[in-house]
Amino acid sequence: MTTLRWRLGLPGVNYPFHDALVTNCGRICIYLKKINISTVLAGQKLGIKEVDDGIWPVSLMHYDLGYIDLEQRTLQTIDNPFDTRLSPMS
Repeated sequence: MTTLRWRLGLPGVNYPFHDALVTNCGRICIYLKKINISTVLAGQKLGIKEVDDGIWPVSLMHYDLGYIDLEQRTLQTIDNPFDTRLSPMS
């Protein structure tokens, strides 16, 4: 039963902004740009929201993972995603 839950992913989370599904290859797509996140998060929904021109904070459940700069096309992580929230997404 535990294996079945793992395969189904995390419980459904309704983000109060945009949500993006991480593909099996560990990417999300924004404006036809492929952004590398992590294969560890494949199949999970992440919360994203544009806060500045091309800057998108990324959250998983209630934790800020970092931000995406569309020019760099990668997730720029923060030091400790389990620390206090820094983004205006709450």
